Amino acid sequence: CALNEDHTEVKFVSPPVDAKVGERVTVPGFDFEGEEGNPFAENKIGKKKIFEKLAPHLVTNEFGSPEFLGRPFLTSAGVCTSPIEGGNVA
Repeated sequence: CALNEDHTEVKFVSPPVDAKVGERVTVPGFDFEGEEGNPFAENKIGKKKIFEKLAPHLVTNEFGSPEFLGRPFLTSAGVCTSPIEGGNVA
């Protein structure tokens, strides 16, 4: 979900219309294959505070596209979108 700066508006982040159901969303420049690409176990996410470390870098740009460290969320069909510009992603 994307939310504005004061958290009064929350909207879904949407994949492109032509994206395949169940397809993994990727971020250019990050390898999601192999051992490092496997998701963390649920107990590790809480213990290591993974989301808290990543959250400040999950934002929407001036066009509403969600980004991580300035790189867009992508599927094979293109960039994900949100109606919230200049917000955060949670």
